[in-house]
Amino acid sequence: MWLLFGILAILATAVNLILYFIGKDYKLAMAAGLSLTALTLCAENSQIANWVEAEDWAALADVVPGMERAWWFLTIVSIGLNLTPLLLEYRKSRS
Repeated sequence: MWLLFGILAILATAVNLILYFIGKDYKLAMAAGLSLTALTLCAENSQIANWVEAEDWAALADVVPGMERAWWFLTIVSIGLNLTPLLLEYRKSRS
């Protein structure tokens, strides 16, 4: 499930940026991108909880250390990309 949410988050973020650059309302796509990013993290956390419940320590030891860094990085990138239109709009209005 996290993979589906992750792909949808990437697509929503791309739509967000495209809508901004062509001059259309982008705020719904921005909200969708950020929401799908949050759902991706929730789905991944749910999968990890299932592994703990099943006592699948090998899966946890194998996946969690590397994915933790990846989730932090990808979440920060997602927030940055989704907020870019707002920041550019704010900068443009101040000029």
